[in-house]
Amino acid sequence: MSAITLATLNKFKAERKRFSMVTAYDASFAGAAARAGVASVLVGDSLGMVVQGGASTASVTLEDMAYHTACVARGIASCGAAAPLIVADLPLGTYYTPQEAGQNAARLMRAGANAVKLEGGAWLADTVRFLSERGVPACAHLGLTPQTADMLGGYKVQGRDEAAARRIRDDAALLEAAGARLLVLECVPDALGAAVAASLSIPVIGIGAGPATDAQVLVMHDMLGVSPGRKARFVKDYMAQAGGIEAAFRAFAEEVETGVYPAPEHCYG
Repeated sequence: MSAITLATLNKFKAERKRFSMVTAYDASFAGAAARAGVASVLVGDSLGMVVQGGASTASVTLEDMAYHTACVARGIASCGAAAPLIVADLPLGTYYTPQEAGQNAARLMRAGANAVKLEGGAWLADTVRFLSERGVPACAHLGLTPQTADMLGGYKVQGRDEAAARRIRDDAALLEAAGARLLVLECVPDALGAAVAASLSIPVIGIGAGPATDAQVLVMHDMLGVSPGRKARFVKDYMAQAGGIEAAFRAFAEEVETGVYPAPEHCYG
């Protein structure tokens, strides 16, 4: 069984084959996602909220991320299925300079990540280029960036007005030119998600970014119906239908690949 690589995801984009990504933070759930056919696993700093019980992602440390990345990598390696691509978040405060980003990214790569994710726009171009030149694949993250949600006015849809949408489009092009290999686009109107995905040659992974992105990602706890409180519009509870964790992952992967998810009720106009 061949592992999923960045080349695989680029091939999927070229062939217009949608693919799935889910978050995972430990060996057991990562193995279940791999067996279900999920193409990529994100070790997200969302663990600060869904695992550690924090109010945001801000408290997550590099040590936390390295530990959970290693757990995920071991779970995938031992699951007996094709290995999904592992993307790990660089947490808040660990990539303010290119050199700092390089050192901290290396730690996550040694823990088992295949790529690292960074939140931010044009100011990150030099850092993305620095990582790319040193063989560290970078996944950019635009739109709603949870690490700096307070600066954006909270967890709100981004890019609704033309100036904000243009900034996101321009930042996406700049980060791709700097060497970003993937882009996560969060909580933007459908039309903007479609425009960004169409304009880039790298895969665009949407979360609340409409049906036209190249892939979809959900936080594991959301899609399994575990997260308490009010759910974001883009969340769908797959556990309620599937009745089992691995089956829920499989249903999500299949609905992404066939275009069933996201449906209109999961999208922003």
